[in-house]
Amino acid sequence: MVDVMDTDEEATGDAENRDEEVTAEEPIHDEVVDAVEIHEEEVKEDDDDCEGLVSDIVSIVEFLDQINGYRRTQQKECFNLVRRLKILVPFLDEIRGFESPSCKHFLNRLRKVFLAAKKLLETCSNGSKIYMALDGETMMTRFHSIYEKLNRVLVKAPFDELMISGDAKDEIDSLCKQLKKAKRRTDTQDIELAVDMMVVFSKTDPRNADSAIIERLAKKLELQTIDDLKTETIAIQSLIQDKGGLNIETKQHIIELLNKFKKLQGLEATDILYQPVINKAITKSTSLILPHEFLCPITLEIMLDPVIIATGQTYEKESIQKWFDAGHKTCPKTRQELDHLSLAPNFALKNLIMQWCEKNNFKIPEKEVSPDSQNEQKDEVSLLVEALSSSQLEEQRRSVKQMRLLARENPENRVLIANAGAIPLLVQLLSYPDSGIQENAVTILLNLSIDEVNKKLISNEGAIPNIIEILENGNREARENSAAALFSLSMLDENKVTIGLSNGIPPLVDLLQHGTLRGKKDALTALFNLSLNSANKGRAIDAGIVQPLLNLLKDKNLGMIDEALSILLLLASHPEGRQAIGQLSFIETLVEFIRQGTPKNKECATSVLLELGSNNSSFILAALQFGVYEYLVEITTSGTNRAQRKANALIQLISKSEQI
Repeated sequence: MVDVMDTDEEATGDAENRDEEVTAEEPIHDEVVDAVEIHEEEVKEDDDDCEGLVSDIVSIVEFLDQINGYRRTQQKECFNLVRRLKILVPFLDEIRGFESPSCKHFLNRLRKVFLAAKKLLETCSNGSKIYMALDGETMMTRFHSIYEKLNRVLVKAPFDELMISGDAKDEIDSLCKQLKKAKRRTDTQDIELAVDMMVVFSKTDPRNADSAIIERLAKKLELQTIDDLKTETIAIQSLIQDKGGLNIETKQHIIELLNKFKKLQGLEATDILYQPVINKAITKSTSLILPHEFLCPITLEIMLDPVIIATGQTYEKESIQKWFDAGHKTCPKTRQELDHLSLAPNFALKNLIMQWCEKNNFKIPEKEVSPDSQNEQKDEVSLLVEALSSSQLEEQRRSVKQMRLLARENPENRVLIANAGAIPLLVQLLSYPDSGIQENAVTILLNLSIDEVNKKLISNEGAIPNIIEILENGNREARENSAAALFSLSMLDENKVTIGLSNGIPPLVDLLQHGTLRGKKDALTALFNLSLNSANKGRAIDAGIVQPLLNLLKDKNLGMIDEALSILLLLASHPEGRQAIGQLSFIETLVEFIRQGTPKNKECATSVLLELGSNNSSFILAALQFGVYEYLVEITTSGTNRAQRKANALIQLISKSEQI
């Protein structure tokens, strides 16, 4: 059984290049715009002259230029949109004062697009971070809609009448080319974020409560402080009020994840639809309100031993020391990188707290005195690391077994183990002629790799070839955990390449075909991540991945249909992949999922068929023979947001193919 199968880092590498590998071009049309309708403000063409319209548009650009913070999941696209809108300012200055009916009509249409862009960017600045991560594709479609509308307005501009300069015309032509390219692209998906979101929302995945995954999500979504969570709570409440059509499941997912983040910060989970956010530490005395500055930002408890860190922020000494001991080198409140980790007693604040408590007859809770467990843990880890290189086999076995338990326990232990120098010794033990030691060593490395720094240390020690060797020849559990370790390490793009070149894909395909249910899932997850690399798609096809994937589609009891379809979607973007999977029987299977699969089945199957059909119309014709059209029409009204967009795009593709 796999101990842990996740990582603790952000996806890295060349986002632009990976974007080409992960996503297929998908035409965006007005009919396919997401369900979150952009309510544009009314434009009264008769009330404003051209001068006033130009001033309005330039004012919108100036307003948008002042927005500094966007949600991390949409940040790149927000800056791109603002940059593109600003390109039009010199052109607008040139035509300021020009009056004609056609110019006025053009500027009215342009202002509508700018108002829609302003609304979208304000949402990305103030909206719920959890919702925008959960429904990232919908947000991206809204950007694509803006690009398409802006392009349509610009290509119909009365340039001959306006008599603008050649430079301005060249800028607009260049912008139109950018817009056409932008609306065909989807920003690089953060695969780790997507996988983590699926895990925490799963009702069956045992990792849905894994604190390491929840901590990583909080970090990625920048919801790690009390203030962040308060702001997010307000944003979610506004979202639910504004979006009456938000389905119950989505509401539940958002609120559940928010409460998990609150729990990390010691806050009480609440139903935010009906209750205010209240922390137990602040409600101990209903008649007395503790000054906010007396509370530790981490625990929200009154501080007994306040200390100042490098940023000037004050924390309870014990709480901030635990934060540092866990390997963090940032300020929990400001997220700034710290120049040093020194702590300075805040005597002034401590005196104020004592005076206030005395004046208000407030009894400070006594602190329990306990042994320094942290130092004991460090000593224990040091002894275990020393025992890894022992000449006594039983001592080595005992050491790796105990270290495996510690590495699984919490993030702090993973940092302690790595800092004690265990990783090089564990990599050496991967080649040790003892199956038990091999299994425990690879499992420890799997758990250590949750930490971003550890992930790099493990790969730099040359562990990947040894892990692949265990994947090929180890015992059952060692093979499964090796597959999970390769998935974790492959979050670094350079490791995707290393694993592929080290011939790591064939044994993963073998595990996918012949492994246990757990082994199949581990292999499937690793293969999906590796197939994001273009060269690895070909390697996976050559290793025979297609048939095991097709087998997974036939057995619904395995519960891996969506994952298999997701890999097939990646392979369908590769010429050899289309040839390998484009059998008539497979097209019939896709249509069957589109007809009566789960909502997610329908979404994935429709996506695969769209990818195949976009490259070869014969796939569309084959699907039509199995009656796909009526099922697609049904999905356009009843499917998930993504399924509706894919179904609409497929219907349009079918219409084009019939016209040829």
